Amino acid sequence: MMYIHIPFCKQKCSYCNFHFSTSLHFKDEMLTAMKKEIFLRKDELQDKKLQSLYFGGGTPSILSSDEIKSLIDEVLKYFSFEKDIEITLEANPDDLDKSFLKGLSNSPVNRLSIGTQSFFEEDLKLMNRAHTASEAEGSIKRAQDFGFENLSIDLIYGSPTSNLEIWKENLNKTIALEVPHISSYALTVEPKTALENWISKGKVISPKEEEQNKEFYYLSDFLKDNGFEHYEISNFAKPGFYSRHNSSYWKYKEYLGIGPSAHSYNGFDIRSWNVANNQQYIKKLNSNLLAKEEEVLSLEDQFNEMIMIGLRTIWGVDLENLNEKFNHKILEHFQHEIKSKLEQEILIIENNHLKIPEKHWFMADGIASDLFFV
Repeated sequence: MMYIHIPFCKQKCSYCNFHFSTSLHFKDEMLTAMKKEIFLRKDELQDKKLQSLYFGGGTPSILSSDEIKSLIDEVLKYFSFEKDIEITLEANPDDLDKSFLKGLSNSPVNRLSIGTQSFFEEDLKLMNRAHTASEAEGSIKRAQDFGFENLSIDLIYGSPTSNLEIWKENLNKTIALEVPHISSYALTVEPKTALENWISKGKVISPKEEEQNKEFYYLSDFLKDNGFEHYEISNFAKPGFYSRHNSSYWKYKEYLGIGPSAHSYNGFDIRSWNVANNQQYIKKLNSNLLAKEEEVLSLEDQFNEMIMIGLRTIWGVDLENLNEKFNHKILEHFQHEIKSKLEQEILIIENNHLKIPEKHWFMADGIASDLFFV
Protein backbone atom coordinates (compact mmCIF):
# COMPACT_ATOMS: atom_id res chain seq x y z
CA MET A 1 0.00 0.00 0.00
CA MET A 2 1.04 3.61 -0.48
CA TYR A 3 0.58 6.82 1.49
CA ILE A 4 1.02 10.25 -0.12
CA HIS A 5 1.46 13.21 2.21
CA ILE A 6 0.20 16.56 0.90
CA PRO A 7 2.00 19.14 3.09
CA PHE A 8 -0.28 22.15 2.62
CA CYS A 9 -3.16 23.67 4.63
CA LYS A 10 -5.18 26.89 4.40
CA GLN A 11 -4.57 27.63 8.08
CA LYS A 12 -3.14 26.02 11.20
CA CYS A 13 -5.58 24.25 13.52
CA SER A 14 -4.93 25.12 17.17
CA TYR A 15 -4.27 21.50 18.22
CA CYS A 16 -2.24 20.29 15.22
CA ASN A 17 1.48 19.47 15.21
CA PHE A 18 1.60 17.61 11.87
CA HIS A 19 3.94 18.81 9.13
CA PHE A 20 2.46 21.26 6.62
CA SER A 21 2.81 24.76 5.20
CA THR A 22 0.12 27.41 4.78
CA SER A 23 1.96 28.76 1.74
CA LEU A 24 1.20 27.23 -1.66
CA HIS A 25 4.11 29.08 -3.27
CA PHE A 26 6.03 25.87 -4.01
CA LYS A 27 3.05 23.65 -4.78
CA ASP A 28 4.00 22.86 -8.39
CA GLU A 29 7.61 22.12 -7.42
CA MET A 30 6.36 19.90 -4.61
CA LEU A 31 4.13 17.86 -6.93
CA THR A 32 7.04 17.41 -9.36
CA ALA A 33 9.28 16.28 -6.50
CA MET A 34 6.69 13.81 -5.23
CA LYS A 35 6.39 12.28 -8.70
CA LYS A 36 10.18 11.98 -8.78
CA GLU A 37 10.12 10.22 -5.41
CA ILE A 38 7.50 7.73 -6.63
CA PHE A 39 9.82 6.88 -9.55
CA LEU A 40 12.97 6.61 -7.42
CA ARG A 41 11.27 4.35 -4.85
CA LYS A 42 9.18 2.23 -7.21
CA ASP A 43 11.14 -0.93 -6.35
CA GLU A 44 10.85 -0.64 -2.56
CA LEU A 45 7.45 -2.32 -2.32
CA GLN A 46 7.54 -6.07 -2.90
CA ASP A 47 3.88 -6.12 -3.89
CA LYS A 48 3.46 -4.03 -7.04
CA LYS A 49 -0.34 -4.48 -6.94
CA LEU A 50 -1.69 -1.88 -4.53
CA GLN A 51 -4.68 -2.67 -2.32
CA SER A 52 -4.76 0.82 -0.86
CA LEU A 53 -3.68 4.35 -1.78
CA TYR A 54 -4.16 7.09 0.81
CA PHE A 55 -3.82 10.85 0.38
CA GLY A 56 -3.20 12.40 3.81
CA GLY A 57 -1.81 15.64 5.12
CA GLY A 58 -1.94 18.46 5.63
CA THR A 59 -5.02 18.92 3.53
CA PRO A 60 -5.04 16.91 0.27
CA SER A 61 -8.28 18.56 -0.83
CA ILE A 62 -6.35 21.82 -1.16
CA LEU A 63 -5.18 20.39 -4.50
CA SER A 64 -7.40 20.46 -7.58
CA SER A 65 -9.04 17.23 -8.73
CA ASP A 66 -6.78 17.31 -11.80
CA GLU A 67 -3.67 17.51 -9.60
CA ILE A 68 -4.88 14.55 -7.57
CA LYS A 69 -5.54 12.59 -10.76
CA SER A 70 -2.05 13.41 -12.04
CA LEU A 71 -0.51 11.91 -8.88
CA ILE A 72 -2.64 8.78 -9.30
CA ASP A 73 -1.55 8.55 -12.95
CA GLU A 74 2.08 8.75 -11.81
CA VAL A 75 1.55 5.89 -9.35
CA LEU A 76 -0.02 3.82 -12.15
CA LYS A 77 3.14 4.15 -14.25
CA TYR A 78 4.95 1.84 -11.82
CA PHE A 79 2.22 0.00 -9.90
CA SER A 80 -1.10 -1.64 -10.69
CA PHE A 81 -4.30 -1.48 -8.65
CA GLU A 82 -6.33 -4.34 -7.22
CA LYS A 83 -9.84 -4.40 -8.70
CA ASP A 84 -11.36 -3.30 -5.41
CA ILE A 85 -8.58 -0.90 -4.39
CA GLU A 86 -9.45 1.61 -1.69
CA ILE A 87 -8.29 5.12 -2.67
CA THR A 88 -8.88 7.57 0.16
CA LEU A 89 -8.60 11.35 0.08
CA GLU A 90 -8.59 13.36 3.30
CA ALA A 91 -10.68 16.48 2.77
CA ASN A 92 -11.82 19.54 4.66
CA PRO A 93 -15.54 20.36 4.48
CA ASP A 94 -14.94 23.84 3.01
CA ASP A 95 -13.11 22.31 0.03
CA LEU A 96 -15.94 19.93 -0.93
CA ASP A 97 -17.92 22.22 -3.21
CA LYS A 98 -19.81 20.93 -6.24
CA SER A 99 -17.03 21.71 -8.72
CA PHE A 100 -14.37 19.84 -6.73
CA LEU A 101 -16.64 16.87 -6.04
CA LYS A 102 -17.65 16.63 -9.69
CA GLY A 103 -13.99 16.43 -10.72
CA LEU A 104 -13.21 13.96 -7.96
CA SER A 105 -16.15 11.73 -8.91
CA ASN A 106 -14.51 11.29 -12.33
CA SER A 107 -11.26 10.13 -10.72
CA PRO A 108 -10.33 6.75 -9.18
CA VAL A 109 -10.80 8.19 -5.65
CA ASN A 110 -13.56 6.11 -4.02
CA ARG A 111 -13.34 7.02 -0.32
CA LEU A 112 -13.37 10.38 1.45
CA SER A 113 -12.17 11.04 4.98
CA ILE A 114 -13.73 14.36 5.95
CA GLY A 115 -12.21 16.46 8.75
CA THR A 116 -15.53 17.43 10.30
CA GLN A 117 -14.32 17.47 13.96
CA SER A 118 -17.63 18.92 15.23
CA PHE A 119 -21.02 20.18 14.09
CA PHE A 120 -20.85 23.02 16.66
CA GLU A 121 -19.51 26.49 15.95
CA GLU A 122 -17.84 26.99 19.34
CA ASP A 123 -15.81 23.80 18.99
CA LEU A 124 -14.70 24.74 15.47
CA LYS A 125 -13.63 28.23 16.57
CA LEU A 126 -11.52 26.84 19.41
CA MET A 127 -9.88 24.40 16.99
CA ASN A 128 -9.35 27.21 14.43
CA ARG A 129 -10.95 25.11 11.71
CA ALA A 130 -11.45 26.73 8.30
CA HIS A 131 -15.06 25.49 7.96
CA THR A 132 -18.33 26.34 9.68
CA ALA A 133 -20.85 24.02 11.32
CA SER A 134 -23.21 24.29 8.34
CA GLU A 135 -20.36 23.48 5.93
CA ALA A 136 -19.57 20.40 8.03
CA GLU A 137 -23.04 19.00 7.42
CA GLY A 138 -23.42 20.28 3.85
CA SER A 139 -20.14 18.76 2.67
CA ILE A 140 -21.22 15.26 3.73
CA LYS A 141 -24.56 15.55 1.94
CA ARG A 142 -22.90 16.89 -1.23
CA ALA A 143 -20.34 14.08 -1.24
CA GLN A 144 -23.17 11.55 -0.99
CA ASP A 145 -25.03 13.30 -3.81
CA PHE A 146 -21.95 12.82 -6.01
CA GLY A 147 -21.90 9.09 -5.32
CA PHE A 148 -19.38 8.85 -2.47
CA GLU A 149 -20.90 6.22 -0.20
CA ASN A 150 -17.64 5.13 1.45
CA LEU A 151 -17.27 8.11 3.78
CA SER A 152 -15.41 8.56 7.03
CA ILE A 153 -15.57 11.61 9.25
CA ASP A 154 -13.29 12.72 12.05
CA LEU A 155 -14.85 13.83 15.33
CA ILE A 156 -13.04 15.29 18.35
CA TYR A 157 -14.40 14.83 21.87
CA GLY A 158 -13.42 16.25 25.24
CA SER A 159 -13.01 19.85 24.09
CA PRO A 160 -13.28 22.63 26.72
CA THR A 161 -16.05 24.14 24.58
CA SER A 162 -18.06 20.91 24.64
CA ASN A 163 -19.79 18.66 27.16
CA LEU A 164 -21.60 15.32 27.16
CA GLU A 165 -24.88 16.81 25.89
CA ILE A 166 -23.17 18.54 22.96
CA TRP A 167 -21.24 15.33 22.26
CA LYS A 168 -24.51 13.40 22.14
CA GLU A 169 -25.88 15.89 19.60
CA ASN A 170 -22.74 15.51 17.47
CA LEU A 171 -23.22 11.75 17.43
CA ASN A 172 -26.96 11.98 16.70
CA LYS A 173 -26.18 14.23 13.74
CA THR A 174 -23.59 11.73 12.49
CA ILE A 175 -26.09 8.87 12.62
CA ALA A 176 -28.71 10.98 10.83
CA LEU A 177 -26.21 11.66 8.03
CA GLU A 178 -25.70 7.89 7.55
CA VAL A 179 -21.90 8.03 7.60
CA PRO A 180 -20.50 4.45 7.65
CA HIS A 181 -17.10 5.12 9.26
CA ILE A 182 -16.06 7.38 12.15
CA SER A 183 -12.60 8.16 13.48
CA SER A 184 -12.87 9.87 16.84
CA TYR A 185 -10.13 11.27 19.04
CA ALA A 186 -9.84 12.99 22.40
CA LEU A 187 -8.61 16.57 22.09
CA THR A 188 -4.97 16.38 23.14
CA VAL A 189 -2.65 19.25 23.98
CA GLU A 190 0.41 18.79 21.77
CA PRO A 191 3.66 20.68 22.36
CA LYS A 192 4.29 23.88 20.39
CA THR A 193 0.65 24.32 19.38
CA ALA A 194 -1.61 27.34 19.78
CA LEU A 195 -3.81 25.29 22.12
CA GLU A 196 -0.89 24.61 24.44
CA ASN A 197 -0.05 28.33 24.43
CA TRP A 198 -3.65 29.35 25.21
CA ILE A 199 -3.87 26.90 28.10
CA SER A 200 -0.52 27.98 29.56
CA LYS A 201 -1.73 31.62 29.53
CA GLY A 202 -5.08 30.72 31.07
CA LYS A 203 -7.09 31.75 28.01
CA VAL A 204 -8.54 28.25 27.61
CA ILE A 205 -9.11 25.59 30.26
CA SER A 206 -7.31 22.29 29.83
CA PRO A 207 -9.33 19.29 28.60
CA LYS A 208 -10.50 17.13 31.53
CA GLU A 209 -9.53 13.46 31.34
CA GLU A 210 -12.56 12.41 33.38
CA GLU A 211 -14.92 14.11 30.90
CA GLN A 212 -13.03 12.62 27.93
CA ASN A 213 -13.27 9.16 29.51
CA LYS A 214 -17.04 9.57 29.92
CA GLU A 215 -17.49 10.79 26.33
CA PHE A 216 -15.31 7.97 24.94
CA TYR A 217 -17.43 5.24 26.53
CA TYR A 218 -20.66 6.97 25.53
CA LEU A 219 -19.31 7.13 21.96
CA SER A 220 -18.51 3.43 21.94
CA ASP A 221 -21.84 2.30 23.40
CA PHE A 222 -23.88 4.66 21.23
CA LEU A 223 -22.22 3.68 17.96
CA LYS A 224 -22.43 -0.05 18.71
CA ASP A 225 -26.14 0.41 19.45
CA ASN A 226 -26.41 1.96 15.98
CA GLY A 227 -24.74 -0.88 14.08
CA PHE A 228 -21.09 0.15 14.21
CA GLU A 229 -18.20 -2.15 15.08
CA HIS A 230 -15.51 -0.74 17.37
CA TYR A 231 -12.48 -2.23 15.61
CA GLU A 232 -9.69 0.06 16.86
CA ILE A 233 -9.67 2.40 19.84
CA SER A 234 -10.38 5.48 17.72
CA ASN A 235 -12.19 3.83 14.80
CA PHE A 236 -15.75 2.63 14.26
CA ALA A 237 -17.28 1.19 11.10
CA LYS A 238 -20.43 -0.33 9.75
CA PRO A 239 -19.80 -3.90 8.49
CA GLY A 240 -17.81 -3.77 5.25
CA PHE A 241 -16.50 -0.24 5.83
CA TYR A 242 -13.33 -0.83 7.85
CA SER A 243 -10.47 1.37 6.63
CA ARG A 244 -8.41 -1.06 4.61
CA HIS A 245 -5.43 1.28 4.66
CA ASN A 246 -5.29 1.82 8.41
CA SER A 247 -6.07 -1.84 9.11
CA SER A 248 -2.93 -2.70 7.13
CA TYR A 249 -0.87 -0.47 9.42
CA TRP A 250 -2.31 -2.26 12.44
CA LYS A 251 -1.48 -5.66 10.93
CA TYR A 252 2.19 -4.72 10.29
CA LYS A 253 1.92 -4.77 6.47
CA GLU A 254 4.58 -3.02 4.37
CA TYR A 255 3.82 0.48 3.08
CA LEU A 256 5.55 3.22 1.12
CA GLY A 257 5.21 6.85 2.22
CA ILE A 258 5.68 9.62 -0.35
CA GLY A 259 6.12 13.32 0.46
CA PRO A 260 7.79 15.36 3.22
CA SER A 261 7.51 13.77 6.71
CA ALA A 262 5.94 10.58 5.28
CA HIS A 263 6.97 7.29 6.90
CA SER A 264 7.59 3.91 5.26
CA TYR A 265 7.92 0.38 6.62
CA ASN A 266 9.20 -2.81 4.98
CA GLY A 267 6.85 -5.05 7.00
CA PHE A 268 9.71 -6.47 9.02
CA ASP A 269 12.57 -4.47 10.51
CA ILE A 270 13.22 -1.25 8.55
CA ARG A 271 11.37 2.02 9.05
CA SER A 272 12.20 5.21 7.17
CA TRP A 273 10.93 8.76 7.15
CA ASN A 274 11.28 11.76 4.86
CA VAL A 275 12.59 15.12 6.00
CA ALA A 276 9.83 17.31 7.49
CA ASN A 277 10.86 20.37 5.50
CA ASN A 278 9.28 21.27 2.16
CA GLN A 279 12.24 23.18 0.73
CA GLN A 280 14.80 20.53 1.70
CA TYR A 281 12.55 17.79 0.31
CA ILE A 282 12.20 19.56 -3.06
CA LYS A 283 15.92 20.37 -3.25
CA LYS A 284 16.94 16.74 -2.64
CA LEU A 285 14.53 15.31 -5.19
CA ASN A 286 15.56 17.91 -7.77
CA SER A 287 19.04 16.39 -7.45
CA ASN A 288 17.65 12.85 -7.85
CA LEU A 289 18.37 12.14 -4.18
CA LEU A 290 15.95 10.73 -1.61
CA ALA A 291 15.16 13.01 1.31
CA LYS A 292 14.87 10.20 3.85
CA GLU A 293 16.49 8.62 6.86
CA GLU A 294 16.00 5.07 8.02
CA GLU A 295 16.54 2.86 11.01
CA VAL A 296 16.78 -0.86 11.54
CA LEU A 297 14.36 -1.83 14.30
CA SER A 298 15.85 -3.97 17.03
CA LEU A 299 13.93 -7.02 18.24
CA GLU A 300 12.99 -4.99 21.31
CA ASP A 301 11.62 -2.17 19.11
CA GLN A 302 9.64 -4.66 17.02
CA PHE A 303 8.21 -6.23 20.16
CA ASN A 304 7.17 -2.87 21.62
CA GLU A 305 5.50 -1.84 18.36
CA MET A 306 3.62 -5.12 18.08
CA ILE A 307 2.33 -4.69 21.64
CA MET A 308 1.40 -1.02 21.24
CA ILE A 309 -0.39 -1.44 17.91
CA GLY A 310 -2.03 -4.81 18.55
CA LEU A 311 -3.55 -3.88 21.91
CA ARG A 312 -5.34 -0.91 20.33
CA THR A 313 -7.36 -3.18 18.02
CA ILE A 314 -10.20 -5.65 18.12
CA TRP A 315 -7.76 -8.31 16.83
CA GLY A 316 -5.25 -7.98 19.68
CA VAL A 317 -1.73 -9.46 19.62
CA ASP A 318 -1.27 -12.80 17.85
CA LEU A 319 0.52 -14.91 20.47
CA GLU A 320 1.63 -17.56 17.96
CA ASN A 321 3.30 -14.88 15.85
CA LEU A 322 4.82 -13.32 18.98
CA ASN A 323 6.30 -16.64 20.17
CA GLU A 324 7.78 -17.39 16.75
CA LYS A 325 9.33 -13.96 16.29
CA PHE A 326 11.02 -13.15 19.60
CA ASN A 327 13.79 -14.66 21.70
CA HIS A 328 13.58 -16.27 25.12
CA LYS A 329 14.66 -13.13 26.97
CA ILE A 330 11.83 -11.01 25.50
CA LEU A 331 9.23 -13.76 25.88
CA GLU A 332 10.18 -14.33 29.51
CA HIS A 333 9.77 -10.60 30.17
CA PHE A 334 6.41 -10.67 28.36
CA GLN A 335 5.05 -13.60 30.40
CA HIS A 336 6.14 -11.95 33.62
CA GLU A 337 4.51 -8.60 32.79
CA ILE A 338 1.15 -9.96 31.61
CA LYS A 339 0.63 -12.30 34.57
CA SER A 340 -0.86 -9.82 37.05
CA LYS A 341 -2.85 -8.04 34.34
CA LEU A 342 -4.45 -11.33 33.28
CA GLU A 343 -5.34 -12.02 36.91
CA GLN A 344 -6.93 -8.55 37.17
CA GLU A 345 -8.65 -9.08 33.78
CA ILE A 346 -7.07 -5.90 32.46
CA LEU A 347 -5.79 -8.25 29.76
CA ILE A 348 -7.52 -11.36 28.40
CA ILE A 349 -6.56 -14.14 25.99
CA GLU A 350 -9.10 -15.13 23.33
CA ASN A 351 -8.34 -17.56 20.48
CA ASN A 352 -4.63 -17.28 21.24
CA HIS A 353 -4.72 -13.48 20.93
CA LEU A 354 -3.89 -11.11 23.79
CA LYS A 355 -6.47 -8.32 24.08
CA ILE A 356 -7.56 -5.48 26.31
CA PRO A 357 -11.26 -5.77 27.21
CA GLU A 358 -13.10 -2.86 25.67
CA LYS A 359 -14.06 -1.42 29.07
CA HIS A 360 -10.33 -0.68 29.57
CA TRP A 361 -9.58 0.65 26.07
CA PHE A 362 -9.35 4.28 27.18
CA MET A 363 -6.24 3.25 29.16
CA ALA A 364 -4.78 1.08 26.38
CA ASP A 365 -1.62 3.09 25.72
CA GLY A 366 -0.70 2.98 29.40
CA ILE A 367 -1.42 -0.74 29.65
CA ALA A 368 0.68 -1.43 26.55
CA SER A 369 3.62 0.68 27.78
CA ASP A 370 3.69 -1.39 31.00
CA LEU A 371 4.58 -4.40 28.83
CA PHE A 372 7.38 -2.71 26.86
CA PHE A 373 10.84 -4.21 26.90
CA VAL A 374 13.11 -1.33 27.95
